[in-house]
Amino acid sequence: QVQLVESGGGLVQAGGSLRLSCAASGSIFSTDVMGWYRRAPGKQRELVAFFISGGKTNYADSVKGRFTISRDNAKNTVYLQMDSLQPENTAVYYCNLRRLLPDTDYWGQGTQVTVSS
Repeated sequence: QVQLVESGGGLVQAGGSLRLSCAASGSIFSTDVMGWYRRAPGKQRELVAFFISGGKTNYADSVKGRFTISRDNAKNTVYLQMDSLQPENTAVYYCNLRRLLPDTDYWGQGTQVTVSS
């Protein structure tokens, strides 16, 4: 079993920054990959940033150049540095761990990010 605990959300003014953290515990495999999704009010959940094979990263077009995903493998923790935040970035941000075999997704409880104009 895997547990994901997010932290770092909050209220920030437009142009500000926040750093989200996600600590994974339990049975973590070296082939597991982690990343971030978000769900804005009235919208479907969407990918924000993710680690893919070979340690490369993948970002949603809307956050490229402003958001940075990073990780500390020793701590099984991933981070999402969010700069130049805009009101449209307001959402609940979810940490995700994807296991390839068997194909399984684990989710954190979500952390609210609110950007005021």
